[in-house]
Amino acid sequence: MNDVYAGAAPHRPINFALPRVTRTTDLDGTIRLSCATPLGAYEPSLARLFRSSVEAQPARTFLQERGGEQWRKLTYEEARHTVDGLAAALIERGLSADRPVMILSGNSIEHALLKLACFTAGVPVAPISVAYSLQSQDFAKLKFITELLNPGLIYVADTEPFGKALAALNLANVEVVASRNGANLDNVTSFDDLARTVPGPAVDTAVAAMRADTIAKILFTSGSTGQPKGVVNTHGMLTANQQQLLQCWPFLAERPLTLVDWLPWNHTFGGNHNFNMMLRHAGTLVIDAGRPLPSMIGETVRNLTEISPTMYFSVPAGYAALLPYLERDENLARSFFNNLQLIFYAAAELPQDLWDRLEALSVRITGHRVPMSSSWGTTETAPLATAAHYRLDRAGNIGVPIPGTEVKLVPNGAKLEIRVRGPNVMPGYWKRPELTAAAFDAEGFYMPGDAVRFADDGDASGGVIFDGRLAEDFKLMTGTWVHVGALRVGVLAACSPVLQDAIVAGANQTFVGLLCWLNVQGCQTLIGDGAPATLAELARHPAVREHVRRGLAQWNEAHPASSERIARAILLSEPPSIDAGEITDKGYINQGLALERRAAEVERLLAAQPDADAIVA
Repeated sequence: MNDVYAGAAPHRPINFALPRVTRTTDLDGTIRLSCATPLGAYEPSLARLFRSSVEAQPARTFLQERGGEQWRKLTYEEARHTVDGLAAALIERGLSADRPVMILSGNSIEHALLKLACFTAGVPVAPISVAYSLQSQDFAKLKFITELLNPGLIYVADTEPFGKALAALNLANVEVVASRNGANLDNVTSFDDLARTVPGPAVDTAVAAMRADTIAKILFTSGSTGQPKGVVNTHGMLTANQQQLLQCWPFLAERPLTLVDWLPWNHTFGGNHNFNMMLRHAGTLVIDAGRPLPSMIGETVRNLTEISPTMYFSVPAGYAALLPYLERDENLARSFFNNLQLIFYAAAELPQDLWDRLEALSVRITGHRVPMSSSWGTTETAPLATAAHYRLDRAGNIGVPIPGTEVKLVPNGAKLEIRVRGPNVMPGYWKRPELTAAAFDAEGFYMPGDAVRFADDGDASGGVIFDGRLAEDFKLMTGTWVHVGALRVGVLAACSPVLQDAIVAGANQTFVGLLCWLNVQGCQTLIGDGAPATLAELARHPAVREHVRRGLAQWNEAHPASSERIARAILLSEPPSIDAGEITDKGYINQGLALERRAAEVERLLAAQPDADAIVA
């Protein structure tokens, strides 16, 4: 069958594109979805996007970050001058895909300028998770990545904190560049000296020579199965994705954009979706040094109290950390919502409780519901592949295919496996042909291993609901499937606000159990004055344990089926490990690796007799 669905146009304060979806069904039950709106023209390179913004808004603030108590700002014109100097230096050094640039430091103005210089010079750049350098004990992933990349230049903001990581690497024929050489290492090039290179005609020649298939980035996944995989991101992938985003969100072109963003640039969400949006629309990017961690969320709060974003992007863990502050600080809440057009989440499903609290807060502060939205995609899809560009009433909906992208829903047991093909999809993994071959089906559709279901079986324009990762689901001894994604999100909401995340266990057992990480802020809000600050102390606190027990009991009353009912939970006192691959920079928990690493806790959780630490629901 062949149908085109046109969604209704509800009242909304921002201009979403009307979703128009074509749906066909194959004889084997495979469902094919695509956007009926064709993809418009897009620039061949990110360098062109940047230069166009410089020409359009030379005096507008492009990048802004704190330098002590003062804000450091850089206009588009100022950034262009430095970027061209850096690009000339990269070209003079003969850097290329065979000898790319590797950035170990986190988000900063210098990081942004060097990244843009790589785009301008046609040299691939590989931003690497800071955790591999600063939190790792063995540097195994960093060593693997460095050997795979063979970089010609490595940048760090300061050699002092990165000294041990640099010492662990083979740096023969590698130039180390730093903004500050705090460790007084030999043979370190000053970033400022690199930027003073006088640009010549080679820079413009490089920009003109770039094509859509020129490699812009190599982004490394978190290594959920073995070592990290280097995802090749071409310029065309990334510029096409921004055109796709604009066609879904026409309001992006209607007013100047301001983002206050902490999302790390070694991930596709912050580094591609958000950063490239600024390039495409000459927006202002305020670099937030905060994180959704008890020790760092205060910096995000400080920044949002001073600067009102026009859109806010985060992951569920980020909203869980920020919401207690928004709910109790009127000045922060008013600053946050003052210019806000859209609240957006991605990377994991948002618990409905967080959605409801954000929505209630927006109504209280502004008098109306600020639209909330999500999308779906991966590092391999640039990242946007589906988008919910219409009014949503609850969490979970990840939208419809974006212009130029085809989605295939393949029956896989009781679920529909989602696959995607389009100009925003990667050509493959860096120097891993066997992984590239395994990632695509016979028709060239990328297979991420995620499942979805229709929000409305009779109306494809209503979008699809994320239905978990196929590899995470398991069977109980009875043969009943446990759908981990939906169960995890539901339980987190039931126990709000004290749980940050959870691992679902019970494969081949008679019941389901949880290993849970606590939300420190949520626990402290629950307990009040005198609340302990450590996970270990909170995990033993009677009020926290009773709150979780009641939440699980209420969940079980509403979900009595064996595949949904939670029999026991253990509160973990050790945070998730980046070295073990349990968690990414964005706060996404890898269920499989976490279960492997915590085999002892899983054994206690699922023992024949409940462990003394277990909360029995």
